[in-house]
Amino acid sequence: MNHPPARGRRGVLRTAAAVTLTTGLASTATAAAARAESAAAPPPRESLDVAVLLYDGFTALDAVGPYETLCRLPGVRVTTVAARRGPVRTDTGQLGLVAERSLRELPRAEVLVVPGGGERGTVATMRDARVLEWIRGVHRHSRWTTSVCTGSLILGAAGLLRGLPATTHWASRDYLKEVGAVYAPGRFVTAGKVITAAGVSAGIDMALHLAALLSGEQVARAVQLAVEYDPEPPFDSGSPEKADAATRALALKLIADAAR
Repeated sequence: MNHPPARGRRGVLRTAAAVTLTTGLASTATAAAARAESAAAPPPRESLDVAVLLYDGFTALDAVGPYETLCRLPGVRVTTVAARRGPVRTDTGQLGLVAERSLRELPRAEVLVVPGGGERGTVATMRDARVLEWIRGVHRHSRWTTSVCTGSLILGAAGLLRGLPATTHWASRDYLKEVGAVYAPGRFVTAGKVITAAGVSAGIDMALHLAALLSGEQVARAVQLAVEYDPEPPFDSGSPEKADAATRALALKLIADAAR
């Protein structure tokens, strides 16, 4: 049997030793990373229910933004709910989402999300005694009660914002005082277990904050990356403080024209 020269054998042994050492270091690093990930992750728990309220005339992104964020959390189940099961039309009338459960079928949830809507939808829901009673019932047992846009006015109509700081769509800020709330600036505002988000897209910011509260910051950061939420808008007119008077007026017209 032919053997490699001694120098060759030593080279092979050195290579084998290097491979073994590298593999061992990699295994150690992998184990350490797994331990760190396990330590950072929240303890396992049973499924957590998030209820997203739908009503005729709600704004699509108000509901879908938080849904898209929260449904990716481990152990979280997001359910759309309305007065009755079935399709519910948005404020523009051009889109419908399906309510999976009726109010009666989902009397409790750990998290409640109330989207805003056009004037017609928001005002009608603020006057809907059945919906307001359901909101109060869910709120009594919820961990977090949240809203997006003019959804805060609906929470206020249910009596949940009296004396609390809150936010809403910029065009509806003055109405907060009519439901007993105190306007506070911000993409979202926390008051106890109530979190209100500003207009439409701010619901995604609020939902990522909520994701951190429910599943930890590491998971929330990963969800933000999963949905690639890294906004770089082409214009700097996303708040009334940044937009000029003509842009604000046109924005209000577009909102009114789109509502049905």
